Amino acid sequence: MRPAPASVDQYLLEVESVAAKEALERIRAIIQEVIPEAEEDISYGMPMVKLHGMVIGFAAFKKHCSIFPGHTVADFAAELKGFKISKGTVQFVPAKPISEDLIRRMVRARAKRISKHIC
Repeated sequence: MRPAPASVDQYLLEVESVAAKEALERIRAIIQEVIPEAEEDISYGMPMVKLHGMVIGFAAFKKHCSIFPGHTVADFAAELKGFKISKGTVQFVPAKPISEDLIRRMVRARAKRISKHIC
């Protein structure tokens, strides 16, 4: 078993698929644009973005990539038709990415939900 990467930059360097790496870098840039004050971390061996709690995670796997926006998935289920979803995960292949607009809205919704719980 490989040790967990020390940073998100290291995680991305270790992604073998060029297409998956580009997809995750795109997601990372969108998250940084939407919530620039958030902090990046590695949790469960994958990138997580935190702002008063976990907002979203992302990762590359052998045959797909995933984002982990928590329970926000249910709020966007209709728009996520065609993607494999579960309670807190959306799977996609780099050739059929999640739209940037939808990622932005999911990140905003998740950050807003977390900030309501800390106020």
